[in-house]
Amino acid sequence: MTRERIVSSEHLVSEQAAELSEYEYGLIVAGNAFNRWMVRCMAVAGYPDFNSTDVLVLHTVNHRGRDKRLTDIGFTLNIDDAHIVNYALKKLLKAGLVEAEKRGKERFYRTTERGSEVCQRYREVRDACLVDAFSAMGPVEKGAVSDAAQRLRALSGLYDQAARAATSY
Repeated sequence: MTRERIVSSEHLVSEQAAELSEYEYGLIVAGNAFNRWMVRCMAVAGYPDFNSTDVLVLHTVNHRGRDKRLTDIGFTLNIDDAHIVNYALKKLLKAGLVEAEKRGKERFYRTTERGSEVCQRYREVRDACLVDAFSAMGPVEKGAVSDAAQRLRALSGLYDQAARAATSY
């Protein structure tokens, strides 16, 4: 008995790689759920007007306490359009969560003390609402989650490569 695949667009299902359509639907659903989660978690942390990109940019700037350039942030998040990152940085600057310093021709961004506090509050909410729920699922093999993350990153590389190929198709 063949199981029915759960996909978003059955007309795109290819017999050579039908599992890609299942993966894509999983990405759509998981991506939207993750974006909604970040926005709600940030609202609890005190910033209800931020979208998911704003939240990601804040956490990327805060990561490891190192100053970052706009291009570094975009590269880390795999965002090609610098205007999207720049707009998020402007919102974060206006909110007083990040600050910028010009060095030569480039601007470097870092979180302010308030920005670091907001990231910590976000973590507290994350621990209470997400990590505790994940733990309540019962024994989950930690390596399996890491393997899934690694596979997700590898598959994202295939989509990047396919996007480049499509530009000259």
